[in-house]
Amino acid sequence: MKRPTTLIAAVALVAAALLTWLLWPSGGAKPTTQQAVSGPYTVQFSADRPRIGGNTFAVAVTGPAPDAVTIAPVMAQMGHALAPVPAGPDGPGRFRAADVGLPMAGQWEITVSLRGPGGAAQVVFPLLVN
Repeated sequence: MKRPTTLIAAVALVAAALLTWLLWPSGGAKPTTQQAVSGPYTVQFSADRPRIGGNTFAVAVTGPAPDAVTIAPVMAQMGHALAPVPAGPDGPGRFRAADVGLPMAGQWEITVSLRGPGGAAQVVFPLLVN
């Protein structure tokens, strides 16, 4: 009778360990900075430790000063497209979008759209959220 009880306890312990590992918050998110060129703009995108929930994204633009900058997160694999978030000025050529909510972990595409004297432009940056 003792053998089935031991087996059940071992299976329960393994299941609990696996569940804890899967659900434990990941400390592996690292800051990311990427750069791309679109038209007359050079765009640098930064995310400090991307995670589920509210994120702050920074955009630095060289070239003609844009009048408006928006950030639109898309998770193509899951069919998620979130509403564009305006990025406010944060110094000359710098913009910041705060509290951009990403509802789940996985691979996201962040579209940075610019509008200004250099015309309209878009740049897409990949972002892994843990």
